[in-house]
Amino acid sequence: MAGTVYLVLAMRLPGFNDAVVQPHRDFLDALQAEGRLQLTGGFADGSGGAYVLCNLDSLAQAQAIVATDPLVTMQASALSVHEWNTR
Repeated sequence: MAGTVYLVLAMRLPGFNDAVVQPHRDFLDALQAEGRLQLTGGFADGSGGAYVLCNLDSLAQAQAIVATDPLVTMQASALSVHEWNTR
């Protein structure tokens, strides 16, 4: 599937609390149900993970969505959003 998607990198912060994992998964499940999540997964070394947002209008919209991720709101991980032109 070629086009513009938004790559979200999530790196765990010191003091990461496992209590955030289920709310984060629920957040991702809701995005998937809305057709806005293309792919997600954790890094093998446990340092964090990534997900790919799709069917959005802009980087600003992607950033607004990511700002509501429990990983952000519970200050568990540092998230960065990148506009990604795939082919």
